[in-house]
Amino acid sequence: MIVQKVIALLIMVIPAAIAMYGIKLIRDAFFYSVSSEVGFLWGKLMMGVLCFAIPVLFIAGFILHHERKKNRVQPRFMVPEPDEDE
Repeated sequence: MIVQKVIALLIMVIPAAIAMYGIKLIRDAFFYSVSSEVGFLWGKLMMGVLCFAIPVLFIAGFILHHERKKNRVQPRFMVPEPDEDE
């Protein structure tokens, strides 16, 4: 039981750390754009957006999956059961 909780914690912490790094990249891209000697860093901005968006979507999907298993979501978020017409 403890091992499962540690694994779940790691599943949540690692993407959160990547998302924080993405926020740092986005912030750096905007702050360096103020400098006159460096142009706008589009690569750093895009990498930051990806490093932020992908882990946030992963965490949201993980939480949704967990809540679906415990039947604690609204009916519109439940996966419809396939009809067996055969």
